[in-house]
Amino acid sequence: MIVYELNREVMATRPRAGRTGCVLIAITLLIAACGGSEPPLPRIGISAQAKDPASSEARLSWLPRKAIDRILDYRVWSGARSGFVAFIATQGRVVYARTSGNADLETGTPMEVDTRFHLASMTKPIVAVAAMILVEEGRLDLDAKLSDYLPAFSRMRVVRSRAEDGGWVDEPATNSIRIRHLLTFTSGIGGYAETNDPLDQAWRSPDIELKGLGSLADRVNLVARLPLYEEPGMTWRYGWSADVLARVVEVAAQQPFDSFLKTRIFTPLGMTRTSYPDAVPADEPVARMYTHDKNGDLVRDPQFDDYYGRGWTPGGGGLVSTGVDFLRFAMMLAGRGELEGTRIISARSVEEMTRLHVADGVLADMDIEGLGWGLGVCVVADDTKTLMPSQNGDYWWSGRFGTQFWIRPESQSVVVVMQQTERSPYSDLPITPTLVQVLGLP
Repeated sequence: MIVYELNREVMATRPRAGRTGCVLIAITLLIAACGGSEPPLPRIGISAQAKDPASSEARLSWLPRKAIDRILDYRVWSGARSGFVAFIATQGRVVYARTSGNADLETGTPMEVDTRFHLASMTKPIVAVAAMILVEEGRLDLDAKLSDYLPAFSRMRVVRSRAEDGGWVDEPATNSIRIRHLLTFTSGIGGYAETNDPLDQAWRSPDIELKGLGSLADRVNLVARLPLYEEPGMTWRYGWSADVLARVVEVAAQQPFDSFLKTRIFTPLGMTRTSYPDAVPADEPVARMYTHDKNGDLVRDPQFDDYYGRGWTPGGGGLVSTGVDFLRFAMMLAGRGELEGTRIISARSVEEMTRLHVADGVLADMDIEGLGWGLGVCVVADDTKTLMPSQNGDYWWSGRFGTQFWIRPESQSVVVVMQQTERSPYSDLPITPTLVQVLGLP
């Protein structure tokens, strides 16, 4: 099946090669296009505690392992992506690791297991865990009003009606935003829609993610001035809720947000290469960002270099991390809050995060069905409806630049795929993480 799909793609992209030529290209692809490497499996979880690493090492079986290798290598060889770092773990043991392609095409710097990537929205589950730590300690109440922590949100307004020209009428909100609403993205807060709709434009002007707007507190105060799209608790809406939550964590913890993440999550889990970009040493850069031009070719996209996650500590994105570091975080969640004897949150908190709080409507604007939302993570609600290969109860999320993680609680399995691509109108679908998930999960 894989040979057929790859050959079909080759035939579609090289129509003049002829049938015989396409077959030869496909054979060459499967045999010779293996420019990636299979690094030693990271010693995480069970393997980290074993006295004899060799005796404790288990690997994904040969066929799915080689199939995933070829998919990753082919996507690089074909010019679709600059490179990947991928991991799979099952039952607390890392069973697959692969690096393919380059972190920097211009210099030929290869992808490595410790290459840093912009996590973008994969920052959000980390912020959710930070909030749950404070909930367990009694310093944060999920059902408390947001205004109890951030008074600027005490007099929110909500859009009541829309005019044909896109204008709106807003009135005082009937319901208060609760901390729970930030975690479930049902706060009425927007900020991500990039359309010509006047309300969307009002939320994007100023865009709190841009440079020069001050600290996390300064930017969150800008959010408080905008009218909510709807009453809190009504609709799942992707937006700046996690950034507001990050500020709540600061206030509740009485500690800068980045410092709290480091002391309570990153250091205990051994995530030594996870931080905001300002803390990344100059000689250890983040993987270069690429996009596609009108010919479908990869080209450098420097637009995020000097501002994304810099100058403040966003909760909705901004962190940079490695595949190994994020694998440690994901394996902690799969381990019900614990990794290698270090407990970050309780099993009960993980259960609360990963149960359905929003039953449906997640990614409905993309015509995807069957997905709900927990606290900071997407949860598969109906595997008969979603087009994704999944099981009910699986939870996951992805980042704007192609990073993705997926956890299957039933088998305590984790998939982490890292890449760095800003999609353009000329980019193909980011299918690679899904293919790895299909082949790698039991």
